Amino acid sequence: MNYEEYMEEDRISRDFTWREMVYSETAVKHGIPNSPGKKETQAIRELVKRLLQPLRIAYGKPVRISSGYRSPELNRLVGGVPSSQHVKGEAADCVVDDPEELLTVLLANNFPFDQAILYRKKGFLHLSLRATYPNRKRVIVR
Repeated sequence: MNYEEYMEEDRISRDFTWREMVYSETAVKHGIPNSPGKKETQAIRELVKRLLQPLRIAYGKPVRISSGYRSPELNRLVGGVPSSQHVKGEAADCVVDDPEELLTVLLANNFPFDQAILYRKKGFLHLSLRATYPNRKRVIVR
């Protein structure tokens, strides 16, 4: 199934859609395409099904994605590092009322993840899941 067919499905899981995983206000504003390829599309699906959806269920409250997939051009524009997992479809920035609580739920449930970066001042939790490599379960607090 290609990207366009996935987009027609709209939902990746019960609580997450393709639109929220690829939408970027910055991309729209600057006319930058932000369409993942086949490999990135599969990584997004794995991220949602293996990490984000189980975490959302355990958390029991809405989780908003402020940044999911980013094309290389978009990633450069927003100041992301070239090796960003967002470019691979392996990362999402999760906005909730209490990101520290979301991190606690993540760790308490032993869900698979590569990195969980808590941005206290910015108020979100960056989560990633490697599609093809071992996941490090690295927790960083900034």
